[in-house]
Amino acid sequence: MDDAVVRGRYYDGKSAAVRTVTVRATPGELILRDAGDQSLVARWPIVELRVLGDSEHEAVPLLVRGGDAAARLLIEAPADRRALAADVPEIARLAVPRPRGAQRVLQFGASLAAALALVWFAVDRGAGAVAPLVPYGLQTRLGETVYRQLAGQRALCRGKEGMVALIGFANRLAVAADYDNAIQIRVVRGGPVNAFTLPGGIIVLYSDLIDRMSDGDELGGVLAHEIGHAVNYHPIQALARQYGVEQILKAVTGGYSDLGTLQSGGTLLLAMRNGRDFEREADATGVALLERLGLRADGMARFFEGLLKSEPADAASVAGIWSSHPPTQERIDVTRRPATGAPDFAEKDWQSIRAICR
Repeated sequence: MDDAVVRGRYYDGKSAAVRTVTVRATPGELILRDAGDQSLVARWPIVELRVLGDSEHEAVPLLVRGGDAAARLLIEAPADRRALAADVPEIARLAVPRPRGAQRVLQFGASLAAALALVWFAVDRGAGAVAPLVPYGLQTRLGETVYRQLAGQRALCRGKEGMVALIGFANRLAVAADYDNAIQIRVVRGGPVNAFTLPGGIIVLYSDLIDRMSDGDELGGVLAHEIGHAVNYHPIQALARQYGVEQILKAVTGGYSDLGTLQSGGTLLLAMRNGRDFEREADATGVALLERLGLRADGMARFFEGLLKSEPADAASVAGIWSSHPPTQERIDVTRRPATGAPDFAEKDWQSIRAICR
């Protein structure tokens, strides 16, 4: 064994974070270290290694450790896969070259790898583990499909200055979260008083929600919550759990899909509802991102307080499009922050957003 050192992408299966690591084989295990500071990331015994899939059906087969299938390692460079397989014969299947004439497999290889992983890991657990691996272009196509079902016939508000302010703010938060893709914002004219996030980083706001806000910091808090859903891949996880991998793949590849033929937008909303864990994670992520950027983070709790005051019997259902929200008072207690930091929106931008439908 010549101890070749190769590079890969490591997913711990517990968060959406991706780490670039170096991988070195020793006689008994693989040593994974952070490519930046060389801190130890994981030690995988060679006897427990498994290769998921093969080069005929996946662009990059997954390497996992038996008993901890949520964590996975992707080694994208073929030369690196060959070097590692030469050191570790137990994973020789990792280096098998792709057969010729597999153009269709190449086109959808990454999505098929995600689908296979979802099946093998079980949908409920695997949706969270593999969601970051679903190609962004396919997530966006799916998000557009859902958007057309929900709000595709509704008029959009397009005030230029207001849209620039909203998109700029949303993408600042996304960058702070190390989310590699652009966030899109759609402002739908009218009600309900709501906002929601779709696959592909598409955030939909209703203008009645903006009208209800007392200031830009409340809007910033709600937007930060929706960014929390986007960067944690909650929408694609929810759809995968509800419909299964087969229907998701059909929807994004143009085949027949029950998802694409649903008659009721309400049915899609039910499918994509966020459970309490997702909502709590989105709240926590949103507040953390605002604080990381030195912005006011008290607006989220103040918005919830306004909802609780106006709808004391059913504030949780008014607070968002997805049911099963945590109790509103709980969310207020958890997200309450001091009124410190820079405003989420400059006063000029806030006024432009308020006038976005004019």
